[in-house]
Amino acid sequence: MDKALKIKRRRHASLDKRRARAGYFFVAPFVLGIILIYLPILIDSIWLSFYEELPIIVDGLPTTKLEFRGLQYYKFAFTESPDFVTKLLAGLQQLVFEVPAVIIFSLFIAVVLNQKMLGRAAFRAIFFVPVIISTGLMESINGADIMSGSMGEGIQDGTNGEASGGIVDVLMIENLFKSMAIGGEMVTYVVSLVNDIYNIINYSGVQMLIFLAGLQSISDSIYEACRIDGATGWETFWKVTFPMISPMILVNAVYTVIDSFTRSSNVTMSYISGSANGDSHKAAMYWIYFGVVMLIIAVVAGIASTFVFYQRKD
Repeated sequence: MDKALKIKRRRHASLDKRRARAGYFFVAPFVLGIILIYLPILIDSIWLSFYEELPIIVDGLPTTKLEFRGLQYYKFAFTESPDFVTKLLAGLQQLVFEVPAVIIFSLFIAVVLNQKMLGRAAFRAIFFVPVIISTGLMESINGADIMSGSMGEGIQDGTNGEASGGIVDVLMIENLFKSMAIGGEMVTYVVSLVNDIYNIINYSGVQMLIFLAGLQSISDSIYEACRIDGATGWETFWKVTFPMISPMILVNAVYTVIDSFTRSSNVTMSYISGSANGDSHKAAMYWIYFGVVMLIIAVVAGIASTFVFYQRKD
């Protein structure tokens, strides 16, 4: 009996090793690309943030030389560039509003599209179309679109009910929530989400697919056991579905944070790329921004890890 158990464990271990080798094979091109292409660029960027480019003439030809400045440009970003801190805080505020909305919306759509219904594949494709539209050349074309621009103006105008392009105004939501004793900040948040629904749909395609993959990995026998025990759909979602896809929530949260911070429409990215203070100053601000992004990701991962459930497959 012990011998058969050992043979079974040995086979299981060898299967895990084969799967691990296959995984390494598929990620090898990305790892090599990072080492050979991106890593030298990152090193040059760090190096540039500590030096100043000075124009010189060598053999009658104009060129540049690097002169060490230490942390001068990092200090300059906080002391001599007050707009940088303002834009950074604005980017963090945008993140706080955007990430929960994208996660909740993509999870809701994934749960709906995971149900058995006519035309399910077509609906999945429809919800993923905005991801294709919002990339590359289509993103530039879409940025000039009237509807996209008007919605952006409606959100940037704040909570003005008269903001052009807004779907709803503050008065509509305020009248709705008046009897619920909900504060003005919640009204502002809801108005921003409704007026920003166009962008939320655009940014939720990848997260929706990840959630769909997680939902489809849950065994039907678990749901059958819940039905036999008399559990309602609401209880099944919170007791079974939500814990089983909690790792996907962590993945999507990290992905959404990175996507939000690195998007060209991000106010901080736009400010740094449009800065006219030289490449060294830009490099310093980018690395400060990178440090803030890593800190935010660590906080999000720490919060999400408190409720993430990993199924053991013994």
